Amino acid sequence: MSERRSEIAQRAVELFADRGFHGVSVADVGAASGISGPAIYKHFRSKEAVLAQALVDISTELLETGRARIDGAADDDARLEALVEWHIDFAVAHPAYIVVQEREWSTLEAADRSRVRELQLAYVDVWVDVVRRLRDDLSRAEARAAVQATFGLLNSTPHSARIGEPSLRALLARMAHAALLG
Repeated sequence: MSERRSEIAQRAVELFADRGFHGVSVADVGAASGISGPAIYKHFRSKEAVLAQALVDISTELLETGRARIDGAADDDARLEALVEWHIDFAVAHPAYIVVQEREWSTLEAADRSRVRELQLAYVDVWVDVVRRLRDDLSRAEARAAVQATFGLLNSTPHSARIGEPSLRALLARMAHAALLG
């Protein structure tokens, strides 16, 4: 995908998070991207396609970076630490994506929902594999449930009280480790 398409999708996510998908026009997305509204159609077939591209992009980034982080870690404890740190980085830096994912999921076309879900489940599986090596008492289903609950915790950052980023990061890391290893 072109860098320009990615940039347009990122700008659109900020607007969608702030005003809702239906509260944002193609002209708004164009203005935020430094082009006219109709010029969006040179890059995307529809506003829905912009939303889909944004969620595919961030889901791909989560998966690829998660895999890279565990590949660079020395052992399973370090792998889990790398995943927790990465997801906290994502949640703190990209709250708009979390809001849009929650609020606009039903706006995606079925094929786009399927693609995003496929990427997200692959990312969950990266975590599940690490958690199961550390917690052999958990079945795969239990590990998946623990990972998804931990994502709920970490992804609550757009809705949680702010305590300052360093304190928030430390608190989230402690809570994630407790949820997964406790």
